[in-house]
Amino acid sequence: MKLVELVPNFSNGQDKDVVGLLEKCVESIPSAKLLDSEMDYDHNRSVITAVCPINDVVDLAFDLIKTAAENMDMDVQKGLHPRFGSTDVMPLVPLEDTSMEDCVKLSHEIGKKVGNELKIPVFMYANSALDPKRKNLENIRNKKFQIEELRKAIGKGDYVPDYGPSKIGKAGATIIGARDLLIAYNIYLNSDDIQAGRKIASAIRARDGGFAYVKSLAFRMPGKNLVQISMNIVNYRKNPIYRIFEAVRSEAAGYGISIVKSEFIGMVPRDAIVDTINHYLMSDIENKNILDFKAGKI
Repeated sequence: MKLVELVPNFSNGQDKDVVGLLEKCVESIPSAKLLDSEMDYDHNRSVITAVCPINDVVDLAFDLIKTAAENMDMDVQKGLHPRFGSTDVMPLVPLEDTSMEDCVKLSHEIGKKVGNELKIPVFMYANSALDPKRKNLENIRNKKFQIEELRKAIGKGDYVPDYGPSKIGKAGATIIGARDLLIAYNIYLNSDDIQAGRKIASAIRARDGGFAYVKSLAFRMPGKNLVQISMNIVNYRKNPIYRIFEAVRSEAAGYGISIVKSEFIGMVPRDAIVDTINHYLMSDIENKNILDFKAGKI
């Protein structure tokens, strides 16, 4: 069966009613399944993970973007996480028999529909990028260039949308694209020293010479006396979770800082967890040794 995973990131992590409306969008499509829903108050961001057959992807993605646009006002939205719009990013991930080419085609159908019908500017990224510079998300939107900067720059130079108007409304802009599976992973440090946190994030991320498949930022968490190292692991096989965890622990120790906890946002491949277990237990567990996996195959 051709299935697609949708992992939209929304610029509201503080209103359960609004996130509930987004969850209902998924539940209203019989063939779709809501796998996970996460809210982060400090980042003011929510992430929904859903799976549906390829034929329902455009309708589901459009309904989610439309619902977010109708219930979020980017003129007043504030949060730690960089953002462009109410639906900040709409990634499509191929599953089962679906190809990356299938998801690229779907992403452009969604982008065109959102731009034409909702009048929201759309920037295509990852494997769907029409401009090679937009392949990497951080080249479009980052901590130094968010919706506030986009309002002044849209329609000029590198900020002409791929679809939709060159005008920012209350819904902001949306970034859409087909990509491979990634792991969203956060590590919390027992310090509010953001300068140390930024140096640690820099040490492990690809663009600064760290892990080739890791993107990372540091955030000071309000009222918690903690720094969060927020990461996207875009290839967990080549950059395993345990290796990244140990690198952060080592870098932090140089500043007299230790790890408090870590967390995943959204879904995680079983292989990534099994690899981590095997590393720390010095074991050789395989999927066939996991009861839930075997039970699901019966």
